[in-house]
Amino acid sequence: MSALAVGTALSVLMAAGTPAMAKTPADTLVEGFAIDDIISMDPAESFELTAGEVIGNIYSQLVRLDLSDTSKVVGDLAASWTVSDDGLTYTFKLKPGLTFASGNPITAEDFAWSFERMVKLDKSPAFLLNQFGLTGDNVTEKVKALDPSTLTMTVDQPYAPSFVLNVMAASPISAIDKKLVLPHVKAIPVDATNKYDNDFGNGWLKTNFAGSGPFKLREWRANEAVVLERNDRFYGDKAKLLRVVYRHMKESAGQRLALEAGDIDVARNLEPGDLAAVARKEGLNVTSAAKGTVYYISFNQKNPNLAKPEVREALKYLINYDAIGATLIKGIGEIHQTFLPKGQLGALDVNPYKLDVAKAKELLAKAGLTDGFSVTMDVRNTQPVTGIAEAFQQTASQAGIKISILPGDGKQTLTKYRARNHDIYIGQWGSDYWDPNSNAETFTANPNNADDATFKTLAWRNAWDVPDLTAKTKAALLEKDGAKRAAIYQELQQAVLDSSPFALIFQQTEVAGLRGNVNGFKLGPTFDTNFVAPVSKN
Repeated sequence: MSALAVGTALSVLMAAGTPAMAKTPADTLVEGFAIDDIISMDPAESFELTAGEVIGNIYSQLVRLDLSDTSKVVGDLAASWTVSDDGLTYTFKLKPGLTFASGNPITAEDFAWSFERMVKLDKSPAFLLNQFGLTGDNVTEKVKALDPSTLTMTVDQPYAPSFVLNVMAASPISAIDKKLVLPHVKAIPVDATNKYDNDFGNGWLKTNFAGSGPFKLREWRANEAVVLERNDRFYGDKAKLLRVVYRHMKESAGQRLALEAGDIDVARNLEPGDLAAVARKEGLNVTSAAKGTVYYISFNQKNPNLAKPEVREALKYLINYDAIGATLIKGIGEIHQTFLPKGQLGALDVNPYKLDVAKAKELLAKAGLTDGFSVTMDVRNTQPVTGIAEAFQQTASQAGIKISILPGDGKQTLTKYRARNHDIYIGQWGSDYWDPNSNAETFTANPNNADDATFKTLAWRNAWDVPDLTAKTKAALLEKDGAKRAAIYQELQQAVLDSSPFALIFQQTEVAGLRGNVNGFKLGPTFDTNFVAPVSKN
């Protein structure tokens, strides 16, 4: 196919409003996917589920989760690693002959700079490294390139090595091509919120690419499409297809129809009814995987009504979990009311809450709100969250709580939520790394509840000030005994069940509908392990 023909085909594939399209090219995988949560393609800034998947396919890390045994990590760009006797210094040796997609060599200095820019930019992913005691003031001393192939990182406490290595496998901690990015670094003024005089290339990397993964980013059009092309300089097995297109499609029915017509190869946001229809359709297949992603409803403690303990508990009794499980998430999730997903160390599998309007009314009366109150709820306008929000709105009204749903796309609702400007928010949290601390830290740690805090967990976003739980969460990281560490996480989950501003609803079962000619498509346990390099088409 000529370059002109390829460009024409991609233009058609990316036309989100086009009801009928040409058959997908043989060398291209086209996925229908709701991608409106993408805010940035900079690994040091992006912390959204869809962007995490893309970054996992276009960037490389020191280590990756071992998908055949998720209790372990395997080397990605790192050939080997050691831990000092005092448990504080990690030394990584890089594989020889590595190059970025640009052709520039990958060196330990690239990693040192990648760590530095993540910490100093202080965007959402920075907490991954902050939890090791790395700050803007010390990161250049704590993370160093000893030579082109040797990187050292010194942490502040002797954490369990499995915890540190699992964090290193998170997609935000990627190798950034320093030589490529430096010419795009822009000067910015130093002020109260920014200590540094440059943007570390963040403005450019929002929409550009400087990685070394099996694919490279060709284009991102917000709320339209993401286009990836094979990186022929990738050190490992080359991607089997030339390109991958994530086409923005929000509606499940639209994805199903496009899949049946052959306009897309993969449908990623199928609701239960459409999933069942695809499973019955000749020439189509379905695949699924239990995901380390939980869905929750949260209540901002800045709202004086929502800050009352009795109200928090009452709201948990006003969710019809059974109905949600039987309809809205059938086949795509299971009711799960604790913050650790099944499969992680210490996960509790208990679901104590049921819809109980009478109990909720009793609790509201104790809070002095016999007649209920009015409140708003920010909801991303995709399923199943919209359906869950509407169901919650209806059952809450039975106790006198009037919920006004404020719909928006993923970027709008997430930006508002991160600024703590919501009342109620329905969201999802995917484990950033396969260790219980990933979820525990965000749900039960809030070291600084001030608006200008730098450690912005979900507890912080909902203004839940819990110094005791914060201390217990941190202590769990130093516990070397696995059984004792698991017990701490079970205590933390129970505390969230009993008194938190979080109503955990379900754990995701990620599903996808596939054309029959798609081979090797497999969903991973985390949002950044849905790898497309092994995929081929007949």
